[in-house]
Amino acid sequence: MPPDMPRGGPRAARWDRLFETDRDEYIDRPGSPARCRRVLRGLDRFQRLTLGYRTCARLTAAALAAAPGPVPDPFADPFAGPRVLELGAGCGRLSYALLRRLPTAHVTASDVNPRVVDALRAGPLGRHPRAACAVVDATAIDAPAGAYDVAVMAMSLHHLPPAGVAALLREGTRVARTLLLVDGWRHPLSLASVPLMFLTGGPAQAHDGLISLRKVYAAAAVRALAGQCGAPVRVDTRFAPPGYLVATATRSPDVPAAAVPSRPRIRK
Repeated sequence: MPPDMPRGGPRAARWDRLFETDRDEYIDRPGSPARCRRVLRGLDRFQRLTLGYRTCARLTAAALAAAPGPVPDPFADPFAGPRVLELGAGCGRLSYALLRRLPTAHVTASDVNPRVVDALRAGPLGRHPRAACAVVDATAIDAPAGAYDVAVMAMSLHHLPPAGVAALLREGTRVARTLLLVDGWRHPLSLASVPLMFLTGGPAQAHDGLISLRKVYAAAAVRALAGQCGAPVRVDTRFAPPGYLVATATRSPDVPAAAVPSRPRIRK
């Protein structure tokens, strides 16, 4: 797959290609830890103010209800409730919102950064009986096929290059019956939210927010990458207000699935 595929998709318009940027956000620069912390705090405030966590939790619950295949009976087996994997959990607020919204679900909050996972374990998620925290690379998930009912990545897809998105689609649909991706909707009008990002996180958050909005993937790009990911993945995309791209990915039902192992009990 071409590494320079436009974020707007293979047939992106000229204005979209000019709109795109390859600049790194502070959150992706290992040499800027102080600015990274400020951005993360500002991003958390922004998501709480705009009800982003609530929206993503609602979308995840809907994806769980619509996931193909049987849903375990929590009354027959207390450890057989629905299992959700959050990829790129960050501060963990979405995972905690899912635990409140889904009273029988077991949620694994994961991130590729070990320091982020250590912070999650030291917080409320580390003490929750239905939660686990783990270091997970979303492009190479160390879990058996069918280990989760839903895997969700919210507001982080744009951090991955095209090859990483393809690997995420392949891996996410392998370990989960449904992979849910939620990110910003690609359109110049979305830049109107940058002043609010400045108010919630200052110049650092506005800097990263502006870059993020120019790096988010269009629906056409996600569908194209699904076709190049090396697995029979089907992707349905849609717009969700006020400005989200929602992509639901599943393995094609006409391809035989691998045997699904028994579900292990979540351990801290």
